[in-house]
Amino acid sequence: MKTINALKNITIIAFVAGMFFCSGSSYAVSRIKDIADFEGVRDNQLIGYGLIVGLNGTGDNIKSVDFAKESLISMLDMIGINARDGQIKAKNVAAVMVTANLPAFARQGSRIDVTVSALGDAKNLLGGTLIATPLKGADGEVYALAQGTVATGAVAAGSQGAGTSVLKGVPTSGRIASGAIVEREIPFELESLNNINIALRNPDFTTSRRIADAINAMLGTPNAKAVDPGTVTLSVPAKYSKNIVDLMTKVEQLQIQPDTQAKVVIDEASGIVVIGKDVKINRLAIAQGNLTIKISDIPLVSQPEPFTLGETIVVNTELVEVNEDREAQMKVLDTGINLQDLVDGLNALGVTPRDLISILQAIKASGALQAEIEVI
Repeated sequence: MKTINALKNITIIAFVAGMFFCSGSSYAVSRIKDIADFEGVRDNQLIGYGLIVGLNGTGDNIKSVDFAKESLISMLDMIGINARDGQIKAKNVAAVMVTANLPAFARQGSRIDVTVSALGDAKNLLGGTLIATPLKGADGEVYALAQGTVATGAVAAGSQGAGTSVLKGVPTSGRIASGAIVEREIPFELESLNNINIALRNPDFTTSRRIADAINAMLGTPNAKAVDPGTVTLSVPAKYSKNIVDLMTKVEQLQIQPDTQAKVVIDEASGIVVIGKDVKINRLAIAQGNLTIKISDIPLVSQPEPFTLGETIVVNTELVEVNEDREAQMKVLDTGINLQDLVDGLNALGVTPRDLISILQAIKASGALQAEIEVI
């Protein structure tokens, strides 16, 4: 039987009347440290290339992965072993890329976590040991040295006889907790700063102005200025010239109300819809009906008369049924409803997340939805 569902026949009628979602009496208040960063106080990404040894036959195929073979030979040369004339058939070695984030103000001797990822055809990195691997920054300098036992957090099991296998997680990627030691520091002197730039994670004109106003209210002087939606510049007052950390501590603890753009975010792949609190919509009516068309194959047997030379023939006959949901009603969303009322009204129509996506796009096309729709 073949079923063709023609769903979501949506009729949207927009009326000329203003309607707003109730904003509520409470707003989300955040600390500056949760919505912005101090320029210069940041992580730096490190990368390196290394070898993992000690795998249980799940490493690279040395015969087919040339760079793994050459890396193994070079490593053995470094410790005085000449393996260039021999036939290397090891399956316990894997070539990997090693990555890490170097935190701001990380000092020599401190440890950071690293991530390792297979480059060749290794099947599983569980239990392997990463050999000392230099980690370099964007400037080509070595900032850390990584080494340690890899933990993948994955489970892989199989049966050769039955030909079945079970895999959970990604066994070709893992982490080494505190697996790298910092060897070089990134110089950055806070005490020498005369101006501090505060970078917003979500740039917004109103939010940047509110940050500047909150800082000026705390200092009692107009030292902070919003220069653009993503940056607030703070001139260091004289009394904090030798104590920048104290100033930054007080600034990051200030609380403000971030302003956000009215937006509806739609993930069509998963059917997730997120509607912002500030979304506004005009008065409208919604009708949602379902139309189902069923095409069924019904076999009919044509039997010849007794004692005749005819043949039995099976003939397929198609039966077409059209079923339209006549209980669907037009829902009027009146003036003064809030976001919950809108969701309740759509749920009363039996709207699924997929239907909701089409409805919101139709409302936007009609001009009734005063918000941006972003499809991800």
